[in-house]
Amino acid sequence: MGDFKVFYDEEEDILYLAKEEVEAEVVEVSPGVNMELDSKGNLIGVELFKASCMFKDILKLMEKKLQVA
Repeated sequence: MGDFKVFYDEEEDILYLAKEEVEAEVVEVSPGVNMELDSKGNLIGVELFKASCMFKDILKLMEKKLQVA
């Protein structure tokens, strides 16, 4: 996943991991989680809607560890 870039849209609360390629298909794999595929079916992007809610427990844990360090 080295060529994937991470983007976060704070206003829409969407975390997006993507390659700079042309999207041919979007597959919803779970509510709020979409996979974007190119014309060959290769994964080129992942969209996570309501990202702050999905990761709130992880972010709290990271914050606690940073405060201890």
